[in-house]
Amino acid sequence: MSEKQYYIPEGTYWPIIGSIGITTLLVGFANQMHGVSWGSSVMVLGFAITVFMLFGWLGQVVNESVNGKYNAQVDRSFRWGMSWFIFSEVMFFAAFFGALFYARTLSVPWLGGADNNVFTPELWNGFSASWQQIAFSTPGTVLQSGTAISIPTELVAATGLPALNTILLLLSGVTLTFAHHALRTDNRNHVVGWLIATIALGVAFLGFQVVEYGHAYATGLKLTSGIYGSTFYMLTGFHGFHVSLGVIMLTVILFRVQKGHFSSDNHFAFEGVAWYWHFVDVVWLGLFVFVYWV
Repeated sequence: MSEKQYYIPEGTYWPIIGSIGITTLLVGFANQMHGVSWGSSVMVLGFAITVFMLFGWLGQVVNESVNGKYNAQVDRSFRWGMSWFIFSEVMFFAAFFGALFYARTLSVPWLGGADNNVFTPELWNGFSASWQQIAFSTPGTVLQSGTAISIPTELVAATGLPALNTILLLLSGVTLTFAHHALRTDNRNHVVGWLIATIALGVAFLGFQVVEYGHAYATGLKLTSGIYGSTFYMLTGFHGFHVSLGVIMLTVILFRVQKGHFSSDNHFAFEGVAWYWHFVDVVWLGLFVFVYWV
């Protein structure tokens, strides 16, 4: 195919199936949140249709690539598409980091009367404008909707599992870089080995995060535990979801490497997943500093 030609893909029904799957998933989720009995079943059905669409559509793209239907112009379009996708993810997490910054750095001083905010009354006996206290509303036991609930009194420490998970993700970035270097030199045995190491580190990260969530939940830290609980689980939970997606993508890339789909000078799918994984690493560093450490 000439470099001056543009690749025009054949017509496909996968977008229609994807639209049906996502719509069904959304309708099921909305009704499940409202307590409708059939909501969960419809949500599972929509999820299954969406997964089927992803396997089918991405499988078609892989087959077109392996059969040599793409040229340099298509490769550039893929790179731009992945770049904009990662940028959208950056903005996604920036919104949650912004919410944390607003609540912790701006709202707390305002509640204490900063910037001539003389209209803020004392919220409860012994109130002080400190993140430690406002994060959980008030230490001890409070009334929420007329029911006594237990509220944690300490933030999640940066030492322990969060620090260990930071080391694991940083190591996974190193092993993935080694895998990329091995692919550039056509050393497929090393590529497979380093990819397996990267996947194992990602799975270990998720396992330790589950353990951390169990401990946090047992001590009373929940989504309803004040602004800290909501921002903590939103940020770390969505990051864990992205790590899970990254592990799945790395596993697919591992199978493709074993099938000989990539060459030293033509392996954008590998590079795109590597970009995504390094982005996940960087986001975790921000989480470790601003959620756990500061």
